[in-house]
Amino acid sequence: MSKFNLQTLFRPEVLALSAYHVPDAQGFIKLDAMENPYAWSDEIKQMWLARLQNAPLNRYPDPQARELTATLKTLNQLSDKIDVLLGNGSDEIIQLLLMALPLNSHVLSTTPSFVMYKQISDYLGLNYHGVSLRADNFDLDLPAMLAAIEQYNPAIIFLAYPNNPTGNLFNVDAINQIIDMTNGLVIIDEAYEPFANSSFIHNVKNNVLVMRTVSKLGLAGLRLGYIAGEREIIQQLHKIRLPYNINVLTQLSVQFALENKELFDLQTRAICDERALMLKALNSLNGITPYESAANFILFKTPENQATKIFESIKSQGVLIKNVHPQGGLLSDCLRVTVGTPEENQAFLAAIKVAI
Repeated sequence: MSKFNLQTLFRPEVLALSAYHVPDAQGFIKLDAMENPYAWSDEIKQMWLARLQNAPLNRYPDPQARELTATLKTLNQLSDKIDVLLGNGSDEIIQLLLMALPLNSHVLSTTPSFVMYKQISDYLGLNYHGVSLRADNFDLDLPAMLAAIEQYNPAIIFLAYPNNPTGNLFNVDAINQIIDMTNGLVIIDEAYEPFANSSFIHNVKNNVLVMRTVSKLGLAGLRLGYIAGEREIIQQLHKIRLPYNINVLTQLSVQFALENKELFDLQTRAICDERALMLKALNSLNGITPYESAANFILFKTPENQATKIFESIKSQGVLIKNVHPQGGLLSDCLRVTVGTPEENQAFLAAIKVAI
């Protein structure tokens, strides 16, 4: 008789985890996942489909995605000393970075921040440490960060810029002090760079790498992220990257999209304009405190112990946003809404007025 026992077969780190939950958004106005709400015009779609028409689906894709990588380097004006690695979303790149570390390595980030830094660190059995942001403005607590660097000597530090879910840009001088202090890699995660008007992309050197994604730009369904760093570092990551991780349709589609980047620039400006209008509208509501954002979403605080009630009321009216209150800490009583189309944003604002 088989003595199969799941509890002894899998690592304790895996058994202790909860799966990353993505709520069913069918039938809702979807403002919970920081997606670009705008579709392509029929003309652009036809041009895109023509590009895909002769895609060699019977062949493996270019394992290095050389044309797309070259385009990304050119668009970002990266020097020949800097290489770019592509991933199946930023998540895969985070996984590759953490997989490359020695056992028992320490990983450092902020609290709150992008949940996958901790999630992947935990399932790899690494030692993750989250240093709380300042309660008054969600900025870096520099003395606490420097103390954690001295205590743990982290192999990698993740800094989301702008930060998710708070939406703010960290103090640049503080980031540079962290870079100077650490012996490990510093990953500046610029997932929301299109909306921020600020970047470290031209500060990629030595132990500093910049990670981005095309998801927030308007291509979330393609799942493409990339990271720029010095060639020696990127070459090590290529050793553990699975071959053919970027399929041929994604390579062709992103290449086409970047050749028509002016479309996304227009959409980005529209989202930033709507963000300003939403911030103004939320500021006018009694009991609601929105936080300034450099991303395509807005975090806002609700009256004490009312966040889940307000979230459920908004959801019952057909609008899905993100309830971050269960994460606790600085996110207690907070909700997060993605900036959508004008019509979607008005539906959200109407719903929250009813909810409060």
